[in-house]
Amino acid sequence: MRISVPKILAGAAVCAAMLALPAVTKAQAVFNHVALCSKDLKKSNEFYTSVLNLKIISNPFKDTVHTWYSIAPNIAMHVIQSDCSTTKVIADHICFSVPSVPKFVEMLKAKNIAYCNWKQVQGQIEHRVDGVSQVYIQDPDGYWIEVNDAK
Repeated sequence: MRISVPKILAGAAVCAAMLALPAVTKAQAVFNHVALCSKDLKKSNEFYTSVLNLKIISNPFKDTVHTWYSIAPNIAMHVIQSDCSTTKVIADHICFSVPSVPKFVEMLKAKNIAYCNWKQVQGQIEHRVDGVSQVYIQDPDGYWIEVNDAK
């Protein structure tokens, strides 16, 4: 069987191109969204829009049991009304940064929203060794939210 030089070169070019392709299995996953469960979507909407000032965005499901929020450029969070678990631990939390934790705490006090440090000492701001200040609050369904001033 005789194979022409152009066919050999073409086959070599295809092999070289395949070797240059990145392996799909090695591609890094990219964060898309987080979802939380809510027993009362109206209460959750009030909390996330008035306490964290999150903007409600278009609901792709076009239903009444989801609310979608923009939480960062091209990153979303959605809250789903359903029968939620009642067990929540502080180590499982989401985090938002604000320009000033003391000013955020003033707003929490004005709204009568409890806050604590990592050890769950009420009314305490945590000052981490890296210079970041943080507090923890809970949404209406008990989800823990860290609020810090990390830059």
